[in-house]
This record gives sequence, C-alpha cells and structure tokens, in this order.
Amino acid sequence: MQKNETAVRITHLPTGIVVSCQNERSQGRNRDSAMKVLLARLLEMRRREQEEELAQLRGDQTEIAWGSQIRSYVLQPYSMVKDNRTGVEVGDAQGVLDGDLDGFLDAFLRHELSSQES
Repeated sequence: MQKNETAVRITHLPTGIVVSCQNERSQGRNRDSAMKVLLARLLEMRRREQEEELAQLRGDQTEIAWGSQIRSYVLQPYSMVKDNRTGVEVGDAQGVLDGDLDGFLDAFLRHELSSQES
C-alpha cells in the first residue's frame, strides 16, 4: 500500500505567519484550506492594526458616567461656570452658554502642555 504525503505548510514571508493543513486526502484541497486559513489570519491581523490606529487617533476616552463631566454650570441663585479639569471659574454663565469658551480652551491647552512636559 502506497501512502502519499498530502500535508501542506505555507509561510507568509512578510509577516512570518505559518499555516499547515493535513485534513484532506488531496494536496490541492489541503493547499486551498491552508490559503483560506492564511487569508483569515492576515485579515484579522490587519483588523487589529486598524483598531490600534483608531485608538491612537481617538486618544484617551473616559467613561461617560455621573461625576465625569467637564464643566459645572450654576445658573441660580448666582451665575458661574467651572471647568472641572483645570479649575477655571467664570462668572458669566450666559456668555459661556452663548459660546464664549476661549478662557476654558486656553486653560485646557496650558494644562495639557504642562502635563506633557512633566
């Protein structure tokens, strides 16, 4: 009885991924199966790389929960807006609500710059 070797091993040289298959009796079918597995691994690797790139672009994300707000607004009995990240307080809440955020942006950028230097 003659036995032929039908196992296939494929190495993707750029990534070093090695796939072997010996499920079928035909070397051609084993090659096809191994190529499908290799393609799936390459696609999974590319998907992980894209997720890492997106995570770097997004930066730090905090959980949206009670107490994680950026600013606190007090409209009654007095008017005040406080930036909880930098501690900057402004007495003109209506101005902030109308879009005057320059003071907060400036303080935040200074805060980020000083935290990166440390």
